[in-house]
Amino acid sequence: MADYKKIDAYLEKNLDKSIAELSKLVAQPSVGAQNLGMKECAALVAEMLKARGFKVEIMDTPGAPVVFGERKGKSNKTLLIYNHYDVQPPEPLELWETPPFEPSLREGKLYGRGVSDDKGHIVSRLFAIDALLDSFGELPCNIKFIIEGEEETASINLFDFIKKNKDRLKADACMWEFGGVDHRDVPMEYLGLRGICYVELSVETASIDVHSGLGGSIFPNAAWRLVWALNTLKGEDERIRIPGFYDAVRPPSKRDRELIAAMPEVADEYKSRYGVKQFIKGLTGGVELRVEEVFTPTCTICGLTSGYQGPGSKTVLPARASAKVDFRLVPDQEPDDIRKKLRAHLDAQGFSDVKITDLGGDPPARTDPDDPFIQLVAKVAEEVYEMPMQLVPMVGGSGPSHPFVHDLGLPVATGGLGHPDTRAHAPNENIRLDLYLKHARHMARIINEFGK
Repeated sequence: MADYKKIDAYLEKNLDKSIAELSKLVAQPSVGAQNLGMKECAALVAEMLKARGFKVEIMDTPGAPVVFGERKGKSNKTLLIYNHYDVQPPEPLELWETPPFEPSLREGKLYGRGVSDDKGHIVSRLFAIDALLDSFGELPCNIKFIIEGEEETASINLFDFIKKNKDRLKADACMWEFGGVDHRDVPMEYLGLRGICYVELSVETASIDVHSGLGGSIFPNAAWRLVWALNTLKGEDERIRIPGFYDAVRPPSKRDRELIAAMPEVADEYKSRYGVKQFIKGLTGGVELRVEEVFTPTCTICGLTSGYQGPGSKTVLPARASAKVDFRLVPDQEPDDIRKKLRAHLDAQGFSDVKITDLGGDPPARTDPDDPFIQLVAKVAEEVYEMPMQLVPMVGGSGPSHPFVHDLGLPVATGGLGHPDTRAHAPNENIRLDLYLKHARHMARIINEFGK
């Protein structure tokens, strides 16, 4: 590989300047779920790209705009970088040690909503580009940025956007929006994302809540109605009871199991971090726990709402009840197919009155662990992190990687500044400055070696 002393020196010298730029971006609210500050943040991101000589366009969608930037490089190879500028709602505000949109630097960490997910990744990658331009005066390869504003709200317009702009987004490889290190500080290369089918189930049995003394014996209860419907979805054995639910599931390959076997034991770390006493299905740890974690689809009740839930008592029979339910999907399941099977199942069980509201979904997607781009990303990480990158065949989370893999035909690699206590989506979200710097160093090497 090339001598990166000059690039690393630039990054170390200008770290404070880059953190100041990141702080400005974090201070601009961009809460997708609340439509707060979205256009303003898109404009700020566009200005940051323009400052690096990118040709930039803010492209409208039916929802939040997409920021697209492109700059030519020395070689004819093109790297597409995907990020998002929207963030999760900051609530509950009382649990933040400092205000979520007033970035705070303390004890080697920068705190603020979106600082890790995903604004830190955006700015650290621009920081790497700054170092390359300072050293070479040009980019080693063509770079395109696609930075959307709906990742935290299921990227509902991204799929159509990509299909309509396939020529503009044409590239040779893609760097994904996230990444980081595990509890050992080992850099992780995540090779795939599970899909998701997110729905709200709701039922209405009366026009208003009723006194439980009047209606308890003679009126249908929406809460019970919903509980009975939910009870048909999964058994105590954790098996999902929707007919045909598992039909499309593709089991992990021998290569998948090899990669998982090379990963560290996580049972004790999970119990300690999350306070769980045991795992379901009799799992205790080892390879089978990690395989089950990502290669088995799920049905999760994420929230239940009905009746009165305040302090003290209120004797009412609820007229309405709802539940948020997500299904995490594995190759080769499809969200649309699962929604259809869910509807058919509820109807067959006598719950045609239970309404299904689609809250979004993504199919699963994976990249071959032996793809040359994946191997390049892993190889150049060793110099930065002083250890091999761990290849992870798939993670349990979901994201809009399917159109990048299947419509654009790109290998998708991860790399980033996350760490186990980054608290993305939670109060006191943070990044470690040492990992911010390492990600910039890693990205500079990826771009330079890819250009060769």
